[in-house]
Amino acid sequence: MSTMKEKVEAYGIKKVIDYLDSNPEENMPKVFDWLSKLDLDNQYAGAFKLGKSAVNDPASIWHSFLMSLFTDIDPDVRKTFFENFLVNSVLIGGRRKREIEKEYDCNVPWTLLMDPTSACNLHCTGCWAAEYGNQLSLSLSQLDDIIRQGKELGMYMYIYTGGEPLVRKDDIIQLCEKHSDCIFLSFTNGTLIDEAFADKMLQVKNFIPAISVEGFEAETDMRRGNGTYQKVVKAMEILKERKLPFGFSTCYHKHNTEVIGSEKYFDDMIARGCKFGWIFTYMPVGLNAIPDLMATAQQREFMYHQIRKFRQTKPIFTMDFWNDGEYVNGCIAGGRCYLHINANGDVDPCAFIHYSDSNIKEKTLLEALCSPFFMQYRKHQPFHENRLRVCPLLDNPGALAEMVHASGAHSTDLENPEDIDVLSEKCRSCAEQWKPVADKLWYH
Repeated sequence: MSTMKEKVEAYGIKKVIDYLDSNPEENMPKVFDWLSKLDLDNQYAGAFKLGKSAVNDPASIWHSFLMSLFTDIDPDVRKTFFENFLVNSVLIGGRRKREIEKEYDCNVPWTLLMDPTSACNLHCTGCWAAEYGNQLSLSLSQLDDIIRQGKELGMYMYIYTGGEPLVRKDDIIQLCEKHSDCIFLSFTNGTLIDEAFADKMLQVKNFIPAISVEGFEAETDMRRGNGTYQKVVKAMEILKERKLPFGFSTCYHKHNTEVIGSEKYFDDMIARGCKFGWIFTYMPVGLNAIPDLMATAQQREFMYHQIRKFRQTKPIFTMDFWNDGEYVNGCIAGGRCYLHINANGDVDPCAFIHYSDSNIKEKTLLEALCSPFFMQYRKHQPFHENRLRVCPLLDNPGALAEMVHASGAHSTDLENPEDIDVLSEKCRSCAEQWKPVADKLWYH
């Protein structure tokens, strides 16, 4: 429940946001000033300063990006996003999160990933989801309870993963309606987005998809099946026509890195209406994974340079989850910034780390965050002083295995449980090849 102070602060910010549409270039700096005053412990001072600087500099690419939110996004959807993100997630939620972290000496994330279902309408090459089968799911009441618990801890942003989350379209919309104070994102293959669902998105105003695109048609269909790319393009057209916010999610691997990191690909995603891009690298998770798909050290370095260049030249917000450790001070998993709950209720530290010692059906969210496995993460993060070598699996061989053994965590792959030492060995070669490259980038 919000305190009276939080309600007063929220009311003030919402009134400021109301003025934005009349003249965003003139009024947006006032929003950042107001937010800075409410940010008493300076948690977001750097971000607010950068935002205000961008708005005041018409030559900045970030000025173009921020202004595009007023021309390309439905006004009511934009207002809902600003209120739920800036007021609820950043200020109210952030303060609550820090208080609980101090009280319990545990990590409390600002977002939470959860799998409504293990089912998927595609069978992508190298994807672990297929191993989970299509029989697992969290009930609507269980999903609702996870969100309720999360809000008590300060979380107002939730991200659906899977499986394919939109197999549960109706439940997702129902949760958006019930928790209208939250933001809901979803990683999705995009093939189930149609006009009817887009109209429902426009009604609830707080659901944002990140559509998986592995490159252009050849690269996408290579992993996801013939015809998938054209369905993705159609979904983007539908969303753009309705001025709904969306982005792309992509996984670079040995056979598509040069395409993913190209200007042509980024320009195409921007032209199709994407406002953000989530960048992942292929992880050999699951017994049927294909280690040969893992990107080389040189390809990862290529992405490192390309994404940083694009941030200065292209109006799109990006996160490169394996190369952005320097901006977030290391690994963000284990509840530090996020955690993952699979369709069986297992609470994993990361969407790519399928080991756990807690299940949401047996423990509260706070109890899971205080569990031995999550406390191991808190104890060992950021895993390395080189913030480009922070993943306990991909960058630091043995680090994850040590935490799993120390905590008694088990594999959460119900079909083919994977021995942690075997998985770690899959990544050892890549880690050893990345070490000199990462050290060169970080230290020199």
